[in-house]
Amino acid sequence: MSEQPDPTTGSSAAAAGPRGRSRARLLLGLAAAVLALDLATKLIVVATLSDREPLRLLGGALYLTEARNTGAAFSFAEGATLVFSLIALAVVVVIVRSARRMHSAAWAVTLGLVLGGALGNLVDRVFRDPGFLRGGVVDFLSVFDPYGGVFPIFNVADSAIVCGGVLGAILAFRGIEFDGSRSDDRPDAVTD
Repeated sequence: MSEQPDPTTGSSAAAAGPRGRSRARLLLGLAAAVLALDLATKLIVVATLSDREPLRLLGGALYLTEARNTGAAFSFAEGATLVFSLIALAVVVVIVRSARRMHSAAWAVTLGLVLGGALGNLVDRVFRDPGFLRGGVVDFLSVFDPYGGVFPIFNVADSAIVCGGVLGAILAFRGIEFDGSRSDDRPDAVTD
């Protein structure tokens, strides 16, 4: 069955974007899943691990503990909560605005992870004590030490942001664009 051309543009539906249909649903669906998992795990941690000794798992390779973080991911720059809240808000707006132009499944997954993680930590910053845009993010995963002595304590949102960042760096290094094309495939690409 062949694609019928759109009477207004003369192009087929398959050519809606440079490389096919928008991946906005994938991006937003993954972001919603990450956000839901992050919020659920934080609710469980606050309900069960508050005022309790860390829970040792995997022979001490992983500990579950409750910690509050007023800095960025992995407790970086503590005390700059307002700045990180505003940065997270800007990241959310930029990703949501670019979602309709997303035609690469790989970039949709990348930005879905970052968006879900940013929203997860932003929810804590908005709704947790001490107040609006200054709340402490609930962290609870600690590796090799119950109190973050080997590696900073983190959460699902932090993990999603880092995984999305690594994936984004790989895609950028490989020259994969948001539309799914490679930067060296573009007609306007500079060649050696």
